[in-house]
Amino acid sequence: MSAEPRSAALRVVLVSGLSGSGKATILRAFEDLGYEAVDNPPLPLLPSLVSRSERKLAVGIDARTRGFDGTAVLDALAALRCNPALAPALVFAEADEAVLLRRFTESRRRHPLAPSGKVAEGIAAERAVTLPLREAADLVVDTSETTPAALRRLISGHFGAEAESGLAVTVISFAYAAGLPREADLVFDVRFLRNPHYVPALSRLTGRDPEVGAYVEADPDFVPFFSRICDLLMLLLPRYRQEGKSYATIAVGCTGGRHRSVHVVERLNEVLGKAGWRVETTHRELVGPPRYAGTPLGED
Repeated sequence: MSAEPRSAALRVVLVSGLSGSGKATILRAFEDLGYEAVDNPPLPLLPSLVSRSERKLAVGIDARTRGFDGTAVLDALAALRCNPALAPALVFAEADEAVLLRRFTESRRRHPLAPSGKVAEGIAAERAVTLPLREAADLVVDTSETTPAALRRLISGHFGAEAESGLAVTVISFAYAAGLPREADLVFDVRFLRNPHYVPALSRLTGRDPEVGAYVEADPDFVPFFSRICDLLMLLLPRYRQEGKSYATIAVGCTGGRHRSVHVVERLNEVLGKAGWRVETTHRELVGPPRYAGTPLGED
């Protein structure tokens, strides 16, 4: 691989977060993007490691790191940001407690902060010690319902070569019953539009089907709502790019995340793409089997 030109600011990404949240997968994703990936070096060695690197660098720093302390990591990050030859960033990975407990049970691993105690106690202690990092992170990734492939796409969208050349826009459809996407910068609620779920011929289709799209757009409030969303995004996205933001995540939600939100996301993809923005779409509730089978989630 070719060396990163020193004439440009060298990207240095610190990857931290909770044990069991997928930090190793994130580091491998950076490695696939041409970064030199280093997992858990002693924190005092970070300046030397950065100074010797000839490639973009991704450094894993978490509770296993010798001398780990959230404040010390932030101090190290602040020192990197004082160097105009560097472009530092902090990525923080987390997951819900139930998911972390299941992952530790399946892997039969001990928690690094509770080697002889309960895993739940270690998770609670780690959340406390890493809270300053989460609050200061440039990107917080919740991996509770994220597949490894989706996680790699997320990292590529934020830190790949295309992302570094301008603003990368991600548009997500989701179900409110399953929770808001935690990475969202903007959230739009389309539950006020009439619901195709209650039309027998449409209920088993999705917002990608033209019959559903026609039904949603026949709502008299669709056109004024959608045009105002587009006007707002055409105002905001150039300002985000002007301020140096490298990514923006727009989330559109309805009850079940299968009809109205999916169609609106597909339409936004068309409009933003024609306007020259690099757009990636994700339909969260259409990926894999329904996560809330037998619950009110099926009402959309």
